[in-house]
Amino acid sequence: MKKMFSLAALLSVLTLGACNKEYLNPSTASQQQVDTSPDALIPLANGLQARFTTGGFVSVLYNTVAAGGLSTGELRVLNVGNVEEFNVSLGANSLNNANGIVRNLWTQAQLVRANADLVLQNAGNAPDAGTRSGIVAYASIFRALALGTLAQYFEQIPVVTQANAPFVDRVAVLRDAVAQLETAAAQLAATPASADFNARIVPGLDLANTLQALIARYSLMAGDYDKALAAAGRVDLTRRSVFNFDDNTRNPLFETSFGNRNVFEPTTAALGLTGALAPEAGDRRIPFYIRTGPPPAPPAAQPNLGSGFYTANNAAIPVYVPGEMLLIRAEAYARKNDLPSAVTELNRVRTKSTLPVAPQLGDIYGIAASLPPYAGPQTADAILLDILRNRYVELAYQGFRLEDSRRFGRPGPGMTGAERNRNFYPYPRVERENNPATPADPAN
Repeated sequence: MKKMFSLAALLSVLTLGACNKEYLNPSTASQQQVDTSPDALIPLANGLQARFTTGGFVSVLYNTVAAGGLSTGELRVLNVGNVEEFNVSLGANSLNNANGIVRNLWTQAQLVRANADLVLQNAGNAPDAGTRSGIVAYASIFRALALGTLAQYFEQIPVVTQANAPFVDRVAVLRDAVAQLETAAAQLAATPASADFNARIVPGLDLANTLQALIARYSLMAGDYDKALAAAGRVDLTRRSVFNFDDNTRNPLFETSFGNRNVFEPTTAALGLTGALAPEAGDRRIPFYIRTGPPPAPPAAQPNLGSGFYTANNAAIPVYVPGEMLLIRAEAYARKNDLPSAVTELNRVRTKSTLPVAPQLGDIYGIAASLPPYAGPQTADAILLDILRNRYVELAYQGFRLEDSRRFGRPGPGMTGAERNRNFYPYPRVERENNPATPADPAN
């Protein structure tokens, strides 16, 4: 993946909107001079991944993990000199529209979305049908990841690139992302990606399965349970789809945080979970996500408590994990009041082993609770609570906890036993200063 780093330079030339303010405004239109041949489109598609995943503290991946974890007590700041992260961990009015996490999350995701739209608008110029379908699938994936990430933190989001871009409600944004994913999935099914495309794109993503996984993820967030069920059921749980890294294009969470003890780490060995949400005794996912060995002898440095997918510069990060798809199905069934089916899917997660014998029994990444089947009350509330507890453990520090806390109706800001310090984030100053259509900031 070393070639991906150099492609970031190409992407930076093609990003949108220079203005006389301090930062780029991704919602401001500018003239584009883009070679629309496949020789330019495929590198530009590669650049989408570069912007989403790499760049350390600037990357979308870093900022969504930091935001989701620090807003919910999943992560704790180790050094209050990291002012931006510390203010996210305080939440409330301490998290304002000048915050760097808020700004980077917004601007980088919007730049990914804008450049994905540019690729999609010009994909028809690729003369080969297989190359076109590959380009459309790849750009649709990163467009959806960008919009879906923004919808986890902001109430409204612009989805077009123009001056004074209008804002759209987050549920409509999620549906927009799903519609594009469905179009790409149909095109890819009709015409698989060409050998030429596959040879020139950064390896790691399983296009067909990732399209379905993201349809499932964002349909669930939008409340479309039937669509989420169907799409999650189409994902082959024995196939990996990952963002690859190396010593040049580094795993952004290991590089910035999990490779040291200066920025943040898991709040506790129980992932910051207490009470009814605390991990069950013997849950073997905890040793996967938490360093459980004895501390090193002095003067060796104490390692970060966090582990999981952030263990080295070259550690791959999954786009989704199999357990997410199973828990999407469990939640969708529970919200449709099909409780027996919900428990069946929940048990596929609870009883997973580390041996990848079959999707029902093993996990390709070794994320395996090895717990007994669910034995709690056969009520929607009780089953949903266990689904949430398993989401919190199965998907530890992957950026979903704020969205999950809100969707499951957990106590929020100002409530007794609050489990999150914000419901939604304020809009960054860069957007407000350049776009008069920016809505009022949420109260909390």
